[in-house]
Amino acid sequence: QVQLVESGGGLVQTGGSLRLSCAANGRTLSRFGLGWFRQAPGNEREYVAGISESGVSTYYADSVKGRFTISRDNAKTTLFLQMNSMKPEDTAVYYCAARTYGSVWSVDPDLYPYWGQGTQVTVSS
Repeated sequence: QVQLVESGGGLVQTGGSLRLSCAANGRTLSRFGLGWFRQAPGNEREYVAGISESGVSTYYADSVKGRFTISRDNAKTTLFLQMNSMKPEDTAVYYCAARTYGSVWSVDPDLYPYWGQGTQVTVSS
């Protein structure tokens, strides 16, 4: 069982930056493909970004491409999401997720069996 814990959420002004982190419960994440999702009130959970097991390949939703960067550390114990040039529409609860099947282009939340509890990100206008 993999337990994921996100941190780094908060309140930021439009144009500002935040960095989210996601760690496993003392386990390496090296064998998992990882992703970030977000869910705003009244909306479905949507894919934000994904990274391959090796960390070489990444994929982004069009809405965040060029502004957000997903990465994982060399020891592959932590996942990051650097968010720059933030917009009010980025406001949501952000979740990290892990998968053992699929690819970096796996945007369907159902492909990810392991989830964190979420961290709130609010962008003020």
